[in-house]
Amino acid sequence: MGQILLVRHGQASFGSANYDQLSELGYEQARLLGQWYANSHQAFHKVVTGGMARHRQTADTCMAELPKPLLVETEWITDHDFAEFDHHEVLLRHCPEYADAVAFKALLASHVEPARALEHLFRAAMQRWMSGWHDSDYTETWPDFRRRCVRALERLDTDSSKQTTIVFTSGGVIATLMQHLLGLQDYQVMELNWTLANCAVTKLLQRPGQFTLNYLNNYAHLEWLGQHGTVTYR
Repeated sequence: MGQILLVRHGQASFGSANYDQLSELGYEQARLLGQWYANSHQAFHKVVTGGMARHRQTADTCMAELPKPLLVETEWITDHDFAEFDHHEVLLRHCPEYADAVAFKALLASHVEPARALEHLFRAAMQRWMSGWHDSDYTETWPDFRRRCVRALERLDTDSSKQTTIVFTSGGVIATLMQHLLGLQDYQVMELNWTLANCAVTKLLQRPGQFTLNYLNNYAHLEWLGQHGTVTYR
């Protein structure tokens, strides 16, 4: 039986000019994951990244912690179908103020709890995108995103019973794949996405033509090896 490890990237740089970069804590989370795998002598036959900078940075930092003998036969692949949906566009279509960073920050600052206000805005933006009523407004519709996530997973279907593949991707992709495997409703995808920790691991077992969830959102490596505050969700 093969296994596929889906890793949500480390904490990115939310609020900065370029979100698609790991924060200092994001790099530390990736190092802790690598140390966890090094301690368990885990080898990988294939490393897959979703094509975003934060995916590759997480992969590089994590894998750098493993002894070189464990990576001698490892194949590295970039698969853009494991890239996250465009959250900038999703937010912008719901909240035009998002186009102006100053105006958007002022909008959030006007609320008593800015973080909670942002969460409500993002939930509403996701609902608009997933509703299907405004598909012409988006470069990639929700059904299209869902199809490409499933397509990416299906490319990992193999006849080998012993391969271990690790995929560095994003929360939206992982939550969408859980919908595919578990038959979740759209609203449950959105709720699940909010609970996925940075650098958490979701493990799938794979037989030819079949994927089965083994565990979801495991971040024991961050709790065991990290300091207080190492577990993050945004």
